[in-house]
Amino acid sequence: MDVKFGEAAVFPSQAEARELARALVGVGAGLGLRVAAALTAMDNPLGRSVGHTLEVEEALLCMDGEGPPDLRDLVTKLGELTSVRCRARGPLPLHLSSDLPAGGALLWLSGQVETQAEGAARVAATLDHGSARGRFERMLAMQGVDPGLARALCSGTPAQRHQLLPGARKQEELLAPADGTVEQVRALPLARVLHELGAGRNRAGESLRPGVGAELLVSVGQRLRRGTPWLRVHLDAPALSDPQRCALQGALVLSDRAPFAAPSPFAELILPPTHTQQ
Repeated sequence: MDVKFGEAAVFPSQAEARELARALVGVGAGLGLRVAAALTAMDNPLGRSVGHTLEVEEALLCMDGEGPPDLRDLVTKLGELTSVRCRARGPLPLHLSSDLPAGGALLWLSGQVETQAEGAARVAATLDHGSARGRFERMLAMQGVDPGLARALCSGTPAQRHQLLPGARKQEELLAPADGTVEQVRALPLARVLHELGAGRNRAGESLRPGVGAELLVSVGQRLRRGTPWLRVHLDAPALSDPQRCALQGALVLSDRAPFAAPSPFAELILPPTHTQQ
């Protein structure tokens, strides 16, 4: 189980999320299931892309052995999620980036490796040699995607994939308002504006605009100069409104400190009673 905490999650604090995680692990144990719960931060967006098409492209990039470091780090630590979902014939997740083939924790819990580190290394190798794309292609076909499209998405170049997926009509870049180090990119204002632009819906049956989204052009910990593009918004509207532009600029939090390495979003693993962390 992936239990989120932070500004854009149900639980703002790690302590509150830990309570839910322990309850979920306990319920699983009561049902005779080996359940572990990862606590992962949701203050910043995961990866560099937000929005349906952009996240699919980023997920495939990660399965090419590339992609943003924070996404790859979380994928390799969480567990063999795609294999589990494919066998269970579960629904295709809304956020594909967090459902890539992974292995550290679950491979260890299932006894396929001796340690979590060994599981993470095995998953990293799977991503690097490209076999994860074959699994994802079968997953797409099981969810009703045309087999030819699934094959093209999983075998094409990033540029070819881009042509196969629905895109937005326009793009607009936002510039850094001052010099500084990126302390945070607040996920919640970003999500709210993209929701307004059509990337989300309020109730079942409402239409979605799959091409709407945003690309982060900077990383947490990076030093920026005033006027540097930091966000590219993909939209179907003629332009962002002034309130939307203001809200997005408010998502960029700058500081005066020196550049730093961004922390991993993976914060903690709550294990079932019979396991000790390795």
